[in-house]
Amino acid sequence: MESRSKAANRAIFISMIILSVVFLAPIFIVLMNSFKGQFFISDAPFVLPTAQTYVGGKNYVNGIEKTGFISAFGYSLFITVFSVMAITLCTSMTAWFIVRVKNRLTSGLYYLFTFSMIVPFQMVMFTMSKTANVLGLDNPVGIIIIYLGFGAGLSVFMFSGFVKSIPIEIEEAAMIDGCNPIQTFFLIVFPILKPTAITVSILNTMWIWNDYLLPYLVIGNKYRTIPIAVQYLQGGYGSKDMGALMAMLVLAIIPIVVFYLSAQKYIIKGVVSGAVKG
Repeated sequence: MESRSKAANRAIFISMIILSVVFLAPIFIVLMNSFKGQFFISDAPFVLPTAQTYVGGKNYVNGIEKTGFISAFGYSLFITVFSVMAITLCTSMTAWFIVRVKNRLTSGLYYLFTFSMIVPFQMVMFTMSKTANVLGLDNPVGIIIIYLGFGAGLSVFMFSGFVKSIPIEIEEAAMIDGCNPIQTFFLIVFPILKPTAITVSILNTMWIWNDYLLPYLVIGNKYRTIPIAVQYLQGGYGSKDMGALMAMLVLAIIPIVVFYLSAQKYIIKGVVSGAVKG
């Protein structure tokens, strides 16, 4: 019986290694090709760089110059950081209000937030882009409000599940000690929400940083984020600078991979905590 258990564990371990290789292979291929001349990438994409094909950091320099990568990085960083901050703060407060104030209004709000998760973006993207233009939201600050709207559904759902697990006696004790609702939330509730807040921040950071369609529709070419800037490496008649493209993909991937690896341990903890039903 023990030998069977060891064999099963060994099989699972080997399977996980194989899956890891499969998932990491595309990233390695992109990194490898970012050091090749662009004419060699199409001919031998799965071959390591040789003395003939290796071009060092030339692709990175060309890509940064052609795309305006530094500016695009700044716009992406600004939009991502402030959008995630807005989503985390506003949706946590909303979820707390919905859970603690139980009436028809809050029940309706909860179901509206939940319903928004299943509405495909394609159904509203043209109306949304026109509305953003009319309201003057077609800029790096305005798009933060739009991201707050699209990110609210899942975030409120996750926060609500966690708030239900917080004993209300803790908040009542704070009220007795003289805290008003705002103080109670920021001094008592929000620190307890930390695991879910970190999870919501991670998930929204990965989404917003890599998002192409929403910035393209709302702010377009005037304020290029990294995904939009990379797309402009494609020239006329479908021609592409593959070397620069691979290099820019590597630079775009690095920040989000580092962020995810440094915070991924909180994801499962936060998701499980948010799944608690009250």
